[in-house]
Amino acid sequence: MKPAPFAYAKARSLDDAIARLGGDGDARILAGGQSLIATLNMRLSRPTLLVDINGIAGLDRIERKEGMIEIGALVRHAQAERSEIIAKFVPLIAKAMPHIGHPAIRNRGTIGGSIAFADPAAELPACLLALGGEMVIASAKGERTVKADDFFQGLYETALGTGEILKAIRIPAATEATRTGFAELTRRHGDYAIVGLAATARADTSALADVRLVYFGVGATPVRARKAEAALTRNALDEAVAALAHDLDPEDDVQATAAVKRHLAGVLLRRVASQLAEASA
Repeated sequence: MKPAPFAYAKARSLDDAIARLGGDGDARILAGGQSLIATLNMRLSRPTLLVDINGIAGLDRIERKEGMIEIGALVRHAQAERSEIIAKFVPLIAKAMPHIGHPAIRNRGTIGGSIAFADPAAELPACLLALGGEMVIASAKGERTVKADDFFQGLYETALGTGEILKAIRIPAATEATRTGFAELTRRHGDYAIVGLAATARADTSALADVRLVYFGVGATPVRARKAEAALTRNALDEAVAALAHDLDPEDDVQATAAVKRHLAGVLLRRVASQLAEASA
């Protein structure tokens, strides 16, 4: 299929992009386009205007600022995958990157695009929630910051409002006490996950503290398994696996039944718990 007719504009600056978004009609941002182009061609998206932000300077940087790692919205997946800053200070994202699509997709796809699109089976939204990250959102009124816990609001729904652009994400830089784990199950490498799990924790003597277990592919948004988190903090792995029955409420889909997803969630929890334990040994 071919997309419905639309106008195209190349934004000269962030302010220019914001102004165009605030005009008449239904405008959409074009960054990497790895999801948008497909939905356009299937006519699932019918914007009247595409605002191309690829020429805006400064949105493709990865920087360390005051204990935080700031990742610009136009940073490509491949750029993050090669980044020494990401590898050292955001190891969870470094672990997740090779699982995102295929090299051609990672060469064009952007971090900001993945977060703003908010696919519930995608890796990066879950990672951002596990990391306790925050989103920097720009509009004609200035900038505001939204915690990842509040950003993902429903199926493909986020806290982004009309006329707003995701400018960057900020993540607390990892320390020597930071522990991370990541695992997913797919039919083929590069496919969206049937079930996936991103986890962070802080090593505290012989135990783990501040455990965050975030599942993807099991709901309309990334899902924190809070009861399982509490059990894992007590080193009660079997109890944590059992708690997933209360934490997760997946639905049947074309990949697996809800029962299969719950079982696989427990399998992944044991794998990720092992990663956290090895890292803290």
